[in-house]
Amino acid sequence: MTISPNSDVQPAYSTDLETHAQNSSKSEKLNLENIRQKGIYVIENSNDESASVASMLAKSGFEKIFSTTHQNTADKSLLRKIQQDANNTDLILLDITHNGLSGLEFCRKIHDLKLFHDTPLIIIASKNIWHEDFIYSAFLAGAIDIIFKPVQRLELIPRVISSLLLKTERDLRKNHKIELENELAERKVIEARLQYLVSHDELTGLCNRRRLEQALETAVFHSKRKNYTSALLYIDLDQFKVINDAEGHATGDRFLMSIANQLRQGIHKDNILARISSDEYSILVENTTDEKARGLAEKLRRSIDGYRFSTNDKDYHIGASIGVAMILPEEDLTASEILARSTQACFEAKTHGRNMVHMFSHDDLETHIIRNAANWVPKIRDAIENNRLCMHYQPVIDVTNGKITGHEALIRMIDYNGKLVTPDSFIPIAERMGLIRDIDFWVINHVIDVLHKLPEKYDHQTININLSMYAFQDPALLPLVCNKLATTGVAANRITFEITETAAVSNYANTRRMIKQLRKLGCCFALDDFGTGFSSFNYIKQFPVDYLKIDGCFIRNLTHDQVDQRLVKSMIDVAKTLNKKIVAEYVENEEILNLLKKYGIDLAQGYYIGAPKADLQYN
Repeated sequence: MTISPNSDVQPAYSTDLETHAQNSSKSEKLNLENIRQKGIYVIENSNDESASVASMLAKSGFEKIFSTTHQNTADKSLLRKIQQDANNTDLILLDITHNGLSGLEFCRKIHDLKLFHDTPLIIIASKNIWHEDFIYSAFLAGAIDIIFKPVQRLELIPRVISSLLLKTERDLRKNHKIELENELAERKVIEARLQYLVSHDELTGLCNRRRLEQALETAVFHSKRKNYTSALLYIDLDQFKVINDAEGHATGDRFLMSIANQLRQGIHKDNILARISSDEYSILVENTTDEKARGLAEKLRRSIDGYRFSTNDKDYHIGASIGVAMILPEEDLTASEILARSTQACFEAKTHGRNMVHMFSHDDLETHIIRNAANWVPKIRDAIENNRLCMHYQPVIDVTNGKITGHEALIRMIDYNGKLVTPDSFIPIAERMGLIRDIDFWVINHVIDVLHKLPEKYDHQTININLSMYAFQDPALLPLVCNKLATTGVAANRITFEITETAAVSNYANTRRMIKQLRKLGCCFALDDFGTGFSSFNYIKQFPVDYLKIDGCFIRNLTHDQVDQRLVKSMIDVAKTLNKKIVAEYVENEEILNLLKKYGIDLAQGYYIGAPKADLQYN
């Protein structure tokens, strides 16, 4: 049962705790209030007629008193009853007045229970059993204090308060210990997590770039020591941006995880699979051959190509470009160099059509461009910034009268030694490294300035301008040409933009739109390298150009090659049918020029007519 303060009999004095509380500070009052709320379990002897300890506690302001009586501490049900209130017990008062040593044994049983390890226990005993051996035995049994009868309230309450404060201190220490243990455990988890993230990708759980490079260094060592070849596969997902943009990054992340699982299923458990950037993965395969490496790469490519990712009632399908670089025992390469080779091979795969496998080769064109880019990029930037670009002009004649009607502007670069550098050395690198836009715009500005400075008698002269395939997809091109023509007063029909057949077809809709807008200004257009792109007649018919320019490969050997003759005749017939003028380049001798006249060519250029020079040439 629970004992509360006696409401029927009010003492003439305040209770002990209340009296002390009236003279205490606010913090002390809070502590005293906490003491009042502590649970005290009183086990009294039913045969004892002395004042009840539970009643004394109640009168002193304690509110949570659990009281029970016993005749014999050997009663097992008594131990079970105590355990039921263990969670609410902060102090136990055990009366063993009539039980002697069996009472001490019961005290030991309570103390040995895990529930009461930290609970203070005070023994109440008969004064006539006082002796040092009994006291010693009581403390060994788990008691922290002994009160001898008759129990005096003046003696009882201070000892109870002291014991409860001891319990509070024990609880604080225990809680602090638990908090420290939890903090330590959390710290170990965080440290383990950080250690994991040092070498793993957080999204997919695969190895990261750092772990891959470590494995590569080991693979290089094994390759030399054990004299076997290994392979590094570099996998770049084609058009992953479509999913990311259409469905959001959360869906994109789910797709990347699903691809990671696809790759896991397709490789051996000993292979190192890593995610090294947003949509790029890499696989290290030790002790393999070129043939096996290519076979694995092709197997993975087919797996990704056949995979369908479903989300929001839509199915997405993308391919993968895979580059393979072999690790050979006779080569002294670092992990970074091997990774660079696999990246370059992957770039070759993308350049040649995507969704394919490419093995690294020193003869790769793109590899050559990338290798030279480090040297050429600063040279190109410097040439643009310090006006070391220049134009050479090759004359174009009207075949019917032999007069020069215009020129083709051909860009050159002046190197640090003052030597001319032809465009095939630096234009491909400028296109790859994002510098071609500056070159395109420089050419337009420079050529229109040249036309502006010509004497009036050459107002009929035109200049053909070669731009990159990217220029006609740049919305800034049209306002640039408009502003430049307006400020210089040059007539738009004096400019002919040349665009290759391949470039025109690669982004047909955007390119056609830009050409139509420039033609509205009065600019003319020539389809360059006509005949090499194998475009359908429908493309040529719909494409808004004024000239078709036959590629030089059909002209160089024209007088000796009957196939070239038939093809050139066919191209001229097509041009006439479409009501477009046709131009022949690479006219190297008089015999070729005469044959072209016979076929009905309109315009011609080449070294026989005039080599490219820094100044415009006139009749």
